[in-house]
Amino acid sequence: METTQDGFLGGRLTLAQPKDGYRAGIDPVLLAAACPAKQGEDVLELGCGVGVASLCLAARLPGVRLHGVEILPDYAQLARANAAQNKVEFEVQVSCVSARPTAFYDREFHQIIMNPPYFEAHASSIPADAGRASGRAEQVALYHWIDLAAKRLRPKGYLTLIQRVERLPDILLGFQGRLGSISVQPLAPRDGRAPHLVLVRARKSGRAAFQLLGTKSLHLGLAHAQDRPDYAPEISAILRDGAEFFWHS
Repeated sequence: METTQDGFLGGRLTLAQPKDGYRAGIDPVLLAAACPAKQGEDVLELGCGVGVASLCLAARLPGVRLHGVEILPDYAQLARANAAQNKVEFEVQVSCVSARPTAFYDREFHQIIMNPPYFEAHASSIPADAGRASGRAEQVALYHWIDLAAKRLRPKGYLTLIQRVERLPDILLGFQGRLGSISVQPLAPRDGRAPHLVLVRARKSGRAAFQLLGTKSLHLGLAHAQDRPDYAPEISAILRDGAEFFWHS
């Protein structure tokens, strides 16, 4: 597999990604920033790809213990190599989220993070490249991702995920009876535009009231005015400095 070396968090991380396969954008970086992990906790990433989200989280919280599940062996190996290159321990198992027994079936985690494929298989053309196909169109229903997360979380542990806004009903249905204390953070491209993504956080055995937070805009202004990045200050701090995402309206 031909790869490129790409910088994240303002160059704090350099990670290998497939040149022609699935390539991470800002979504896994936002996911890592939104995870409420603490140093010393065990964090499991479902569908970890080459490890972008997990390694961004480790850059913010060096004391976390990282674990990952990835269906594609080549991507799993890149995740391990990226971790080693950045001097981070990262245990990655090659498995499908719907496999039985499930990956890490004998373990529980304080935190689980995931960035599942955004599109249902019937709603999107599936790319020929296996990596792009795995990252874009779901091979396994979203329910199975949530099911595995609910089973592997410790009591009071958190699941944090990022997904397209139209998949929110599927997410909430999957949580029913298993995960509570749900917070939903809509993300819009710009002011005045409808949200296109949601960050969602839920807690195992959580009982707090449902929270729908105010929409946050990723970029400044109503339109892109100059030929340079125009991220909102909070988003820029996350992408460049590895800052934490704050769950508030």
